[in-house]
Amino acid sequence: MSSIIKKIKAKVNDMDKILLFTSIIMISFGLLNIVTASSREAVSKDVQLYYYFYRHLIMIIIGIILAIVILKIPTVFYKNIGVVPVLLLAAYMGISLLSSGEIRGAKNWSAIGGQTFQPSEIAKPLVIVTIACLYDKYFRKLTNPKINHTDIIAKIIIISLIIPVIVFFQKDLGTMAIQVAIFMSMFLFSPVPKREKIETIGILFIVALASIAVMFAVRGNVLTGAQSSRLTDYLHPCRNYEEGGYQVCNGIIAINDGGLFGLGIGKSKQKYSYIPEPHTDSVFSIIAEEYGLIRVTPIFLGYLIILYRVMMLASRANTIRGRYICFGVGMYIFIHIFINLGGLFAVIPLTGVPLPFLSYGGSYTISLIAALALVQQVHVETKNQKIKL
Repeated sequence: MSSIIKKIKAKVNDMDKILLFTSIIMISFGLLNIVTASSREAVSKDVQLYYYFYRHLIMIIIGIILAIVILKIPTVFYKNIGVVPVLLLAAYMGISLLSSGEIRGAKNWSAIGGQTFQPSEIAKPLVIVTIACLYDKYFRKLTNPKINHTDIIAKIIIISLIIPVIVFFQKDLGTMAIQVAIFMSMFLFSPVPKREKIETIGILFIVALASIAVMFAVRGNVLTGAQSSRLTDYLHPCRNYEEGGYQVCNGIIAINDGGLFGLGIGKSKQKYSYIPEPHTDSVFSIIAEEYGLIRVTPIFLGYLIILYRVMMLASRANTIRGRYICFGVGMYIFIHIFINLGGLFAVIPLTGVPLPFLSYGGSYTISLIAALALVQQVHVETKNQKIKL
């Protein structure tokens, strides 16, 4: 037992402690807040008050176990296994698309042993690592102007977009948008020459327009009615309350009612049948209503610290794959924050994605903790100068 404790202490000492402890604080706050945010949902489903708390805690524990495993695997392992995991997951998601039913209007759920999960959430850190390793593998070729890069860029695009395309047909636009945004951000900061980046983006744009035209010709529409309404009604959600703007409108009402100092912990009014599933995508509205805008400031500070540390570790990484793993994870967290809060504040259409560290959700929580563990592993390798090209 003492040897195990010593190994754990040694591993913790090698980690970025600011990132580690800030993440622990954010995860802990999110877990505790789920008790009050989910209280109405627990009553309506006739389960114990701490039902969602315990389920979320289990997901955190699973995430920590996975993180421990990740911290034992050198990042060169991911480079050696290549694109196989992404292709296997894409195949599984493709089969699930044909066989699974819809949950909350989307078909991005699977079940194993009676437990549902979202493969599309697991895909986010997996694709980040795979793309990072591809940039590492082909770095010298991509930076050599005398070599034709078409086949390399095509491979990267296919691996990056195969899962987002499947997610689109699963009717989960929010997850698809995040996956595409992660790929595009990593591509824009990749070693691919600037001219070829512009050409590739142009080709992808043309392909997207052609795909939209084909879908419209075949199906008569590209988006479902609910998806279209979210894109058109988000600027004035309270004017379109009955047509689909009720969630955003009630979220804004909750934030407004909270004022500067909040109504008090557990005293939210909007979680009582006004905001659907307030412990998930709209959890920030409940937090702001109960704590107030001044008291939620530390949440934004926590986000800034985490994003800063992840990006700083990206700049210090001593391998190409490490640099892009950290950068991809940083964008992954930032894009989730931007899309979730942007939707709640009616700056962009509400697409229903989790808010990092605060939203209830199994697949996303496990994936987020795994992504942070990947960043820590990159930092450990950088600190110990274990470069394995």
